[in-house]
Amino acid sequence: MNREKGLDRLASEKDWDILIIGGGATGLGAALDAASRGHRTVLLERGDFAQGTSSRSTKLVHGGVRYLKQGNISLVKGALRERGLLFQNAPHLVNPLPFIIPSHHWWEGPYFATGLKLYDWLAGDLGIEDTKLLGKESTLEEIPKLRSEKLKGGVKYWDGQFDDARLAVDFATTIWKQDGLALNYVEVKELFKENGRISGAISVDSRNGKTYQINAKCVINATGVFSDSIRKLDNQEAQNIIKASQGAHIVLDRDQLPMNSALIVPKTTDGRVLFAIPWHNRIIVGTTDTPVDSIEQNPQPFPEEIGFIVENAQNYLDVNLKQDDIKSVYAGLRPLVSLKSGKGSTAQLSRDHYIEISESGLVSIAGGKWTTYRKMGEDVVNRAEISANLDSRPCVTKNLPINTSQPKPQDKSLHPALPYSKNQIEASIESEMPLTLEDVLSRRTRAQVLDLAAAKEIAPFIADLMVGKGVLAESEKAAHLAEFDKKAGIIPII
Repeated sequence: MNREKGLDRLASEKDWDILIIGGGATGLGAALDAASRGHRTVLLERGDFAQGTSSRSTKLVHGGVRYLKQGNISLVKGALRERGLLFQNAPHLVNPLPFIIPSHHWWEGPYFATGLKLYDWLAGDLGIEDTKLLGKESTLEEIPKLRSEKLKGGVKYWDGQFDDARLAVDFATTIWKQDGLALNYVEVKELFKENGRISGAISVDSRNGKTYQINAKCVINATGVFSDSIRKLDNQEAQNIIKASQGAHIVLDRDQLPMNSALIVPKTTDGRVLFAIPWHNRIIVGTTDTPVDSIEQNPQPFPEEIGFIVENAQNYLDVNLKQDDIKSVYAGLRPLVSLKSGKGSTAQLSRDHYIEISESGLVSIAGGKWTTYRKMGEDVVNRAEISANLDSRPCVTKNLPINTSQPKPQDKSLHPALPYSKNQIEASIESEMPLTLEDVLSRRTRAQVLDLAAAKEIAPFIADLMVGKGVLAESEKAAHLAEFDKKAGIIPII
């Protein structure tokens, strides 16, 4: 990917079949689907790819065990199929992971195992391994620091995990290889119409301030928690459909909490789900489900969310977490669809996706989750073809490999606490269109998530590399370092 060449193409190719607004999982999935069908496709993201919710997940590719309890069998079955396809199409970033549900009463093991056997069965030929009942000793071998008082045993089942932001960047790379165009830091400012139908958009490049007019037969709004703002560009009277829920996480060193399997507690004292998940030699612990009224571009965990996670982790694990044990924290906003007015728990809102076509032809897709990105893309492009009278072409993403431009490390890591080498950083700067330090340290690599202090230590060196590659000017370096330090945030005191 080369951003300058992409902008030249945006300026020269005036007419497109499909314009997609939003560079998170949903938008990238839709763009990949559309481009691979042969539609002339352009995606515009006002920030960086996966800058928001799509880089702040629990890093799970899963069917949704808790949706079984809600009786949403079709949602679970569909998500399990998509999980299997992701294993096939992106094996470099998606892998199976064993989970343990501990049991503290004699009936819990058989109860959970029965539901999880159904989970296995719903996965069909794309399943992983069979669910097993474990005794107390075997359970503690999997999670040595699990509190043993009253522990009867556990249930072991399998799901998937992945690197969310890296997968998003690889989607963008694959879109380009399919002759589509995906650009970051280009914001759609206005939608224009012809005979009452949306026929394109006016956008601005945040780097050079240049304005671009894009003519498109169809415009797809895939902006997640910001969906309502694009819907209001189309119709100022449009009623809001998004109700955001914040999910916070903390990151610990694996030495602090060694485990061979992930831990899931289906119901904590206040009814929430608790995860502790091995990831990149760290442990991610979360999550929360906090309704929020204000939708921020860079949400930060609330101190009470961190307190909740720490307290519940210590309820189930034999750890005494101190401030210095937390390597980083992060929070994401779930774009939940609420088609009813009034207040209510965000935990009860649908995680399924929703597609709306306005009177003027704006196609909006909202809701869903990372695991089902591909099916969401397929569904919304199918609807877009009908709405915009495009040629109906078959979806090919079920068996479309996801390309990557990230090389293997060729030299020592840049920091003892991080796994990244200089050649990997240079390759990202050259071919993955990062424009800020945060792009490199948070999404092209996951340094900021793995160890905030270490990321800040190598930030000046990364800035020098970006200057050397012509991405930053020497005069901009100090401002970018200050901005990264500000956006990287701090870890709330526990």
